[in-house]
Amino acid sequence: MEQSTSGGEKETGTQQKIDVSKLVSIVPPASELKKKEKKLTEKRIRIRFDRTLNEPIAKIPSALASMLGIKNDERVEVVVAGRKRFEFKALVFESTDENVVYVYPGEIEKNGVADNSIATIRKAS
Repeated sequence: MEQSTSGGEKETGTQQKIDVSKLVSIVPPASELKKKEKKLTEKRIRIRFDRTLNEPIAKIPSALASMLGIKNDERVEVVVAGRKRFEFKALVFESTDENVVYVYPGEIEKNGVADNSIATIRKAS
């Protein structure tokens, strides 16, 4: 009879164990954590002068505009060398090269910035 009681104890011992798969189902998989996209606030680009523009406009490729959350007629800030800041009105256009922004050269050229310079672009606050 002692063996049957010890056998009974083994049965109650297995009943008390918690199923690990139920606990693991609560924790989300790593792939779910990666789905959150980071919204870019600024991006390094090349600025090219577009002499056909008659007012302070920055022509931004649609891929870059969607990354930064920029829409037509919003204000954007272009910063060259971390010191020279310029504001433009955004004009989104279709382009294959997303790292080039075409700008009105008026004020920029007067401040000594060359064509094809590296700059940072962001939404103006």
